[in-house]
Amino acid sequence: QRLHTAIMQVKGKFSSTGRLVHHAPGPGFCLRAQTARRGQTQVQVSLMDLAKSVTTLGMVPDLKKGIANFYDESSELWEGMWGAHMHHGYYKKGEAAKSNEQAQIDMINHSLDWAGVVDVTNMVDVGCGIGGSTRHVLGRWPRARAQGITLSPKQAARANELTRLAGLGDQAQFQVADALAQPFSDDSFDLVWSMESGEHMPNKPKFVNELVRVCAPGGKMIIVTWCHRVLGPGESLRPEEVALLERISEAYYLPAWCSVADYTKLLEAEGMVNIRNDDWSEEVTPFWGAVIKTALSGKGLTGLFTAGWTTIKGALVMPLMAQGFSMGTISFVAITAEKPSRSATAVSGKGLVSELTPV
Repeated sequence: QRLHTAIMQVKGKFSSTGRLVHHAPGPGFCLRAQTARRGQTQVQVSLMDLAKSVTTLGMVPDLKKGIANFYDESSELWEGMWGAHMHHGYYKKGEAAKSNEQAQIDMINHSLDWAGVVDVTNMVDVGCGIGGSTRHVLGRWPRARAQGITLSPKQAARANELTRLAGLGDQAQFQVADALAQPFSDDSFDLVWSMESGEHMPNKPKFVNELVRVCAPGGKMIIVTWCHRVLGPGESLRPEEVALLERISEAYYLPAWCSVADYTKLLEAEGMVNIRNDDWSEEVTPFWGAVIKTALSGKGLTGLFTAGWTTIKGALVMPLMAQGFSMGTISFVAITAEKPSRSATAVSGKGLVSELTPV
């Protein structure tokens, strides 16, 4: 309750500050703008200090165990409130109103179409949740087969259950496995799919290396993930940005963040071709407002307290995610690449570790 009150107060100060900064220029305008920026930074850092006492409370020190526990605890509530797709929705500007579930389906379809996927024979869903993306892909390409991996035993069990109920149990299987040490042979999948799992990966070069390893020659890779903004030469994130990302990371069990430019370098080093990326931050803007509204409903509040403290923390930092997007600190990005169809010598990404910006 203290954190929620503080968030509401700070959001009020932001809007007040914003009005001050955007006054028509006049005498003293620059001074007022500088004062407003300093005040905004102080408010942001103060909020982050307050939030830390909440986000670190009950935190599991082991990252993999923390991630598994987070999704073991929260997935049932999410499914009950939002359905089988545990990721952002895609809300195209100017389109007619639609349900949040439809927005999530649109995110899957838009990702596939944007990447130019025209056929799927065998896919892997890395960070599969309860299998929503996989089942949707199998619906578009009924002859495809799929494997999914997650750190959460409850998610894997539920994914297999829902897939059997959908009559797809012979085509798709889900298991508990580490995305950094995938239990698949080289060159296994013509579609390598990672929908909002990359942010959980503590070793981004190894993550990309594993995605490339299991991708079949000629296959496509799609990574949709949260990143921090792209930094200029010699630039670092501002203190209030670092504090914001730290609080979000503590609640959601995220390791160091990186930018989409870092992902591009890693994919280039692995010999991938036709690498493209796009920023869909504007298209997912309505998402966090919708999730916050759902969480604050009677059903949502009851579910949160039933689910447990880890899930409650995740709900409490939702406004911080929204703030991160509005500040431009957080970007929602899509990345696609192809594995060359002819043999090529893969270049190790290990040399790029030092180029990533840990946050």
